Amino acid sequence: MLAAQKLVINKTRQPLAARRCDFAKTCDETNKVDLSKSADAPGLVDLRPTKNRVSPAVSSSETAGQAVVFRIEGFPEQRSLVRHETQMRNFHLLIESGMITILVAGSGLWPLAGQSVAADAPARKPNILVIVADDLGYAEVVCQGAQPIPTPRIHSIRDGGVCFTNGYVTCPVCSPTRAGLLTGRYQQRFGHEFNPGPAAQASDNFGLPLTEITLADRLKQLGYATGIVGKWHLGYKEEFRPGRRGFDEFFGFLGGAHSYVDSGADRNNLIYRDNHRVEEKSYLTDAFGREAVSFIDRHKQQPFFLYLAFNSVHAPLQAPDKYLNRFPEIKDEKRRTFAAMLSAMDDNIGAVLDKLQQEELDEQTLMFFISDNGGPTPQTTSGNDPLHGFKAQVWEGGIRVPYMVKWKGHLPAGKVYQQPVASLDILPTAVTAAGGTLAGDHPLDGVDLTAYLTGQNSKSPHDTLYWRFGPQWAIRKGDFKLLQPPRAAVQLFNLAEDFGEQHDLSAQKPELVKELEKAWKEWDSQLAPPRWKAQQARAARARQRAAR
Repeated sequence: MLAAQKLVINKTRQPLAARRCDFAKTCDETNKVDLSKSADAPGLVDLRPTKNRVSPAVSSSETAGQAVVFRIEGFPEQRSLVRHETQMRNFHLLIESGMITILVAGSGLWPLAGQSVAADAPARKPNILVIVADDLGYAEVVCQGAQPIPTPRIHSIRDGGVCFTNGYVTCPVCSPTRAGLLTGRYQQRFGHEFNPGPAAQASDNFGLPLTEITLADRLKQLGYATGIVGKWHLGYKEEFRPGRRGFDEFFGFLGGAHSYVDSGADRNNLIYRDNHRVEEKSYLTDAFGREAVSFIDRHKQQPFFLYLAFNSVHAPLQAPDKYLNRFPEIKDEKRRTFAAMLSAMDDNIGAVLDKLQQEELDEQTLMFFISDNGGPTPQTTSGNDPLHGFKAQVWEGGIRVPYMVKWKGHLPAGKVYQQPVASLDILPTAVTAAGGTLAGDHPLDGVDLTAYLTGQNSKSPHDTLYWRFGPQWAIRKGDFKLLQPPRAAVQLFNLAEDFGEQHDLSAQKPELVKELEKAWKEWDSQLAPPRWKAQQARAARARQRAAR
């Protein structure tokens, strides 16, 4: 016989989470659950078996493959699946539409391996993990071919998921790309077109506009615990900080770059835990890995969204000996340090993946890995080969990046996907997976990639992709890309045949140039003017003022 003697519910965070459930050998004849220890619980609640469901007083042999279901009168409709361990056995608690369902491992109520669970028991919402690398070029983490610097843990995401050969970001620099990623909208629609520069030089109105709804906002409304670890770069002022943009927790820095070895190197850009400044003594990449693992540990019993935004491999180039010593064969000091930084990030991504596996959450986690823009090769050696161009340019080398997604059991493993996709697609894919809707006052530019990646939809996710970065702009429609590079005439390329952008076809296809230019201008007419000037322009004015 099986009975639930005591169940304490914590209603302080959505979705609901069970604290403890103990089972006795004999049935509790009162069929009641003690909710009195919860701060706002209604006390003892009468539990009655619902129609066509088993009674809690039957033996386990009579309930194989079924579930004990109770209705709680007056209990608000919630939905959550929470896994717990007791000294005796595992159990799952499902709270949905005013009912509690208790599924017990080994009792016949919760199936053992090879058995099936009741068909109407919904699965727990997937955790969402978005990992962003900084200034990591297309050549440094590849879908196919030789890997220049070993990154086995990043590549485990690729091997277990889908790798994009035509994965794009919406800007060739950091802050605008992040604004687009977290909103699912072209950031130029709301004026977030340029980097702000260092905190001391940033415009007073710099920050992701408060009119925009972030991925964290959306997932929090769906009952997720939300956290960011790492680089923010979407606003320095209090109203623009993570805690005001849907994130429950924040550990990291607000600016665009940071020392890896001296947490106080820039007094205007310190390390924060939520809104409190902290001193960090660890190598910063290691600290971010540590904090990411800790976040998962604290929230493993409920769906969570973790935005893990490393500043590696962004300058300054700094690494401790334990990582540098892995690459004695690299004689160029700059390249060796870059390799050490990338290896450190790979290790810490591995620590996060290990934690998910340890907690048996890897199959319940939808994870993305992406770089925020192409590599600034002359500055850091971060390579974009065989693409043309670098960070801060709308050539392919500035906007086509390492990009992959994994959701075990839902998306194919080891697949290379050739159609163009964008960082804009992360939000709609994640929200849809979480059971949310994409309707709202601000239409999204990204799409849910799931049907495309599973083969249910054989079309391309995007007919056209667009870029605007000051005087630079580009449009990709199908295989053809028209771009306006810095200080040059527009150029046309067939990326299917020439993804290195070496052979300008504009003179041979003038009608196609006109068609693409017209399409870009129509898109451009929908955009807002930049809310602050480009970083270079502000720096030039500052130098002029200093020279007076």
